Amino acid sequence: MSISLDVVIPCLNEERALPVCIRRLHAFMSERMGRYDWGIVVADNGSTDGTLDAAEALSQEFPQVRYIRLEQRGRGRALRRAWTESRADVVAYMDVDLSTDLGSLPPMIAAIADDGYDVATGSRLLPESQVVGRTLKREITSRGYSLLFRTMFFTTFRDAQCGFKAASRRAADDLAPLVEDNGWFFDSELLILAQKCGYPIKELPVHWEDDPDTRVRILRTAWEDVKGLLRLKFGGVSRVRRALGDAGKT
Repeated sequence: MSISLDVVIPCLNEERALPVCIRRLHAFMSERMGRYDWGIVVADNGSTDGTLDAAEALSQEFPQVRYIRLEQRGRGRALRRAWTESRADVVAYMDVDLSTDLGSLPPMIAAIADDGYDVATGSRLLPESQVVGRTLKREITSRGYSLLFRTMFFTTFRDAQCGFKAASRRAADDLAPLVEDNGWFFDSELLILAQKCGYPIKELPVHWEDDPDTRVRILRTAWEDVKGLLRLKFGGVSRVRRALGDAGKT
């Protein structure tokens, strides 16, 4: 029996980028991911342009593509719904700009499907990773944030924010509903909770190219990240451990 896989593309007002992304991803998965029973899920979270129309057209063009619509915005909210509604054995997501080279997808999925990890995440901060076009400001911010959360939580992973992750069905069902953040901090919260509750994590190097049209506002996002880390440090992790009945794990 083949392993089922859903790859989620969260998007907000991406009517132009979405068709390019889906066609590239569909072609890649058709060529390289044949061992899986795979699908692509477009998660439109509150778009006001033609993103939903584009998603509907793509679902008619490709049988493996489907879409969901959320009226409220928030990447974390979109991922939570898409992952928890999916029944696939492995769920993943990537950003619509495809900043992470798709060649990193097979080893990330294999880490879940073959190697027994519950969470796999791309990392731009590993020595083997290749990062192209990133500004000094964003590089300093990213490494500073990595140092902060590793100091606070003693995590083994270095890059919490790379938009390229996968999870087992068990981890998606257990953890995603308990992640409180609905925005960009969703990634960090998911990884921290996974590690502190005993779910094995695999961090993989990636080839990553900066998107000059990124929607991320660095200062605002950094402040939200700090608030999220403090929430987890002072009660958030304990709350999830109690909810999972997992207080005995490291």
